[in-house]
Amino acid sequence: MALCAACVTGLVACEKKGGSEVISEKEQALQRVMTPYVDHTVVATYSSMADEGLTLVSQCRQILTAIDSARDYSSTLASAGETWRAMRKYWEQSEAFLYGPAATHTIDPHIDSWPLDFNSMNAMLHNEEQMKQIEEEGGAYVGEKLGYALKGFHACEYLLFESVIKEGRAVGTGKPHPANLTHAEAVYLLGIVEDLAQQAILLEYCWAGEVSEKKQAVLDEAEVEIFEDRYGHQMINAGKAGSIYVSYQEAAEEIIAGCVDIAGEVAELKMGNPYISSTPDERDYIESPYSCTSTIDFADNIRSIQNAYCGAQSGDACISDYVKSVDKDVDAQVRTAIDEAIKAIEQIEDFENTAKENPLVKNAIDKVQELEEVLDNEVMALLAK
Repeated sequence: MALCAACVTGLVACEKKGGSEVISEKEQALQRVMTPYVDHTVVATYSSMADEGLTLVSQCRQILTAIDSARDYSSTLASAGETWRAMRKYWEQSEAFLYGPAATHTIDPHIDSWPLDFNSMNAMLHNEEQMKQIEEEGGAYVGEKLGYALKGFHACEYLLFESVIKEGRAVGTGKPHPANLTHAEAVYLLGIVEDLAQQAILLEYCWAGEVSEKKQAVLDEAEVEIFEDRYGHQMINAGKAGSIYVSYQEAAEEIIAGCVDIAGEVAELKMGNPYISSTPDERDYIESPYSCTSTIDFADNIRSIQNAYCGAQSGDACISDYVKSVDKDVDAQVRTAIDEAIKAIEQIEDFENTAKENPLVKNAIDKVQELEEVLDNEVMALLAK
């Protein structure tokens, strides 16, 4: 009776034929979206991010070894900065799917909180006992014992890229950090990237349900708590026993809600706060101030929406296909809004130093908000029908 009630209300959108359950055409269309979305958009992005994380760990180990043996490591430091940029790119292109494991296991704030707590950082670097613990325990100590403002992408960024002091604030140049790191800083850097790589692998594991032997060994060695989410399986099997989704419509709505959320964050917070810049906290809200890649981050956030809506690989079934089949004008609006938002963001130069009341920033904010509105109002409404 409960199943029949669900079919009548459209939650499962099914009917019975010859004693077997047959889902509606709408559910079939949205079902086709889920496997490529999970495999080619989510898991592929996290897997590549984790791969870059492991490379970064290797490079930072080389930096520490070079410092301890008084060898030049400037080229390795520069290469580590480029690896950080690559890893960061995959992370920013994942932010349309911050729901699920990134949220429930607090991985998002764990690896991507800012601004840094410089006072605590300096105190830690001069605390011999604490630094000894970090050297012995590495990423495990960083992950478990340090606060969000002392780990993740931005703590790593600060140590990999050059900054100069202006008006009492550290201002990034986007250039590689000079090869003058102390032993303590190199130990701290290695601990940060070990934890960062572990969290990236954990994201891949939570969505895919498995990772390569090499990545599994990293989790095992670090004794990272494993979560058996199998989140991708939940989406692919929406409406079936054991899935948290009662229908493919609900899963599709989750995907679009993730897109709406990151569009709002980019417009109102990531660009909006520095644009207003009326308080010290807002001035320090620049997302990537040392690598000077903030606008790259923002554009990649919109590309994460593009991948979620249009599919990450050509020919993939995607939500755009369904929307177009119902209302081709709405689909065209979304695609145009995505393109215009990316274009507007990429027109901004030197965001880190020119964001306040910059008309190009305001234009980009407007374009991202237009994208947010069409997703939230038009696409969500079509999915709900």
